[in-house]
Amino acid sequence: MPIQRNTIALTGVCLASLLFGLEISSVPVILPKLESVLAANFRDLQWIMNAYTIACTTVLMATGTLADRFGRKSVMVITTVAFGLASLLCGLAPSAALLIAARFLQGLAGGAMLTCSVAVLSHQFQDGRERGKAFVAWSVVSGIGLGFGPAIGGLIVALSNWQWVFLIHVPLALLALAFIGAGVTQSRDHNAQKLDWAGMLTLSAAVFGFSYLITQGADLGTSARIGVISASVAAFIAFLVAERVNPYPMFDFSVFRIRQFSGAIMGAIGMNFSYWPFIIYLPIYYSGVLGYDSTTTGLLLLVYTLPFMVMPPIAERIRARYQARIAIPLGLLTLGIGFIAMWIGSRLEGATWLTMLPGTLIAGIGIGLTNSPTTNTTTGAVSPDRAGMASGIDISARLITLAINIAVLGLLLTQGIVSHLRATLGAALEPDELRALAERVATGNLEGLAQGTPKLAALDPSGAIVHAALVNGFGWVMLYCGIGVLALSVIGFAIFGPKRVAPQERGFAPAE
Repeated sequence: MPIQRNTIALTGVCLASLLFGLEISSVPVILPKLESVLAANFRDLQWIMNAYTIACTTVLMATGTLADRFGRKSVMVITTVAFGLASLLCGLAPSAALLIAARFLQGLAGGAMLTCSVAVLSHQFQDGRERGKAFVAWSVVSGIGLGFGPAIGGLIVALSNWQWVFLIHVPLALLALAFIGAGVTQSRDHNAQKLDWAGMLTLSAAVFGFSYLITQGADLGTSARIGVISASVAAFIAFLVAERVNPYPMFDFSVFRIRQFSGAIMGAIGMNFSYWPFIIYLPIYYSGVLGYDSTTTGLLLLVYTLPFMVMPPIAERIRARYQARIAIPLGLLTLGIGFIAMWIGSRLEGATWLTMLPGTLIAGIGIGLTNSPTTNTTTGAVSPDRAGMASGIDISARLITLAINIAVLGLLLTQGIVSHLRATLGAALEPDELRALAERVATGNLEGLAQGTPKLAALDPSGAIVHAALVNGFGWVMLYCGIGVLALSVIGFAIFGPKRVAPQERGFAPAE
């Protein structure tokens, strides 16, 4: 009976994780569609994605404490229900503003649900071998959600409409809820530490402030920009102070003295510096630059995402043989090479999906080589009683980097477009007209641009200039991702240090 109940519980938790993964990778495919049906501008599209990410960051560390105190099953049930309801609100949203608000609620529920999944499995499976098998199954299902999300999103849009990319989660959440209710055993920690409200709120404020500044900065006056920068920096300093004085902080910064841990965090940052934020913009490239529909775009994105699922066994063999100090920088190096190859492929005359294929495939291999060693090293480099905190720092580093770089990539895309338009049309358009046109071009919907910019019909009747501007913008983005992650590869290798390190720097159990 316990084995059967554990299987039911695992099914429910895996379904919940599938929902979380699908919500990350399926939504980017429909962004070009949302631009037209919801009259969403480019910044709206950025916030539709980033609202989810920032919300996840807000609740990530707090949920573990709440689950320990009020019961892991109870919190898992509540978060799954909340995710289903938020998905319903997303599917019914009549405007971009309401969709952004619903996505924030969905992110709160999704981030909490993800944290609860780990806590539930850790306590549901008491036997070490069975727990290991459970986490393997959970990781595989999560990978399926992330890997096949683009194709599933494109297929849903082809067969129905964009709303069902969100609404499909409602029945799946109900199914997950049934399994969780029937299989998960209630557990709690009566000695659970207090919730770190100060750390949670100040960190969330800092991440939101920096993301807001990068995304909306062009519309802000000088005094407003200074105000946002000052508030964001103050919030981050307050977070650092709060974590130093709190006896039970979310982040114990002393773990960064462990080279293995700090080097692995470079892997977490590198993946979300480039690969994951770019998946939001890649559908715009396929639709706006190459002219593919949502179904074809979803299928092409599989080349980018599927290696994430199939490479982990190879990555773990590399880590076991050559240590994390080689495995993680090697993965980031491969990822950077992939982006440079994408940049080259996108600049070729007559670029198609074939010229992009080598780069997207290499980048996918790079993320697959990096992810598993990073996760295992962050938790293995510290003592078992600090593994949960180390895992939380790992996931937080990923989400914070992702949130900020979603905004940065959007800014670079727009600036790259503005640069080309200024060089070709600058004399004919006012600066405000150039900026407005660039943001419309950045959505990838190049049809009907002349309606918002009447001069454009005479200046660019064939559309070649705006098309070249979009290509230039993506060139900026790909170079930033490639050069940045290559630099992080070198930094990570330097942080790991030489092969032989002092015992006090290896932590409790180095994941080598």
